[in-house]
Amino acid sequence: MPSLIRTPSRTPAPVCATLDVDNLCLPCELARVQPAGLRLQHRRVKRHSALYREGDRFGAMYAVGAGSFKSVLHVPSGAERVSGFHVGGEILGLDGLARDRYESTAIALEDSDIVVIPYGELRDFTQSVPLAHDLLPRLLSREVVRERSHLRLLARHGAEERLCAFLLDLSGRMLARGFSGTEFHLRLTREELGSYLGLKLETVSRAFGRLREQRVLAVQGRHVRLLDLHALERVGLPH
Repeated sequence: MPSLIRTPSRTPAPVCATLDVDNLCLPCELARVQPAGLRLQHRRVKRHSALYREGDRFGAMYAVGAGSFKSVLHVPSGAERVSGFHVGGEILGLDGLARDRYESTAIALEDSDIVVIPYGELRDFTQSVPLAHDLLPRLLSREVVRERSHLRLLARHGAEERLCAFLLDLSGRMLARGFSGTEFHLRLTREELGSYLGLKLETVSRAFGRLREQRVLAVQGRHVRLLDLHALERVGLPH
């Protein structure tokens, strides 16, 4: 069973008439205003605990309020493959819609706060509130875009290209949430990052080393500081 600790619920408030369905953090906003018909819960997931596991029956989606998660797939060899990396404001669990079961395992990389969004209630809510009619299609579309971005990243040949593209993407995601886009703590281990980028651990370490020698970034443990965004863009962005 997932190690989940429920935190006290907040006082319900009316739904804002100008609810922005384009806001990436909309599920967190829904949890804040507690719209009628949606019974949302705030929970805490302890580090290394699974929020849900591959094959579990689908029943809810989850908005990351604080913290981070990795999505893991189990391949035939028995090994685990990191297929996703999720930070605050992003959605987990959409892969369960297709077959009514989650297609991956979501594991907390640190003590994290999430908002549980029951799918049936969200579906009814989006059908009854005009401003929310296209919420689910937009969420699904974002998931498709994210998957395609990951595939494009894996199609790159060089290790430095993949690493730079990942760091640029993470920088943008952190900036969008009001955090520094040039200095952050990378919660993925280098082995996990290698799995996500389709690279061996040694290759990831060498790529970090070369970028450090070129003064593109500074690394101390998992703390990363981006020193030259233009250099990152030259390597990591498609030409």
